[in-house]
Amino acid sequence: MALVKFTYALKRFFPKLTDTEAGGKTLRAVIDEIEARYPGVTRYVLDDQGRLRQHVNIFIDGVMIKDRNALTDPFRDNSEIYIMQALSGG
Repeated sequence: MALVKFTYALKRFFPKLTDTEAGGKTLRAVIDEIEARYPGVTRYVLDDQGRLRQHVNIFIDGVMIKDRNALTDPFRDNSEIYIMQALSGG
């Protein structure tokens, strides 16, 4: 199973959120699993059209995903998927 990790900022909004194994075969399925365990996370990660929000990035084994719309980037059963908010400021 892939291991899904989250940044502290996301955990601030979802205090029970922990690193989670997910058995989904697609990134979309993994996000659906996370939503089932932690209701509301999807609203933070995806927009109304189901695309990755502009302020969120996902890395698979240290490489940022390319498909922010359909979330079709491949991963292995032992991959590490890291969901984080993009940082900005001045």
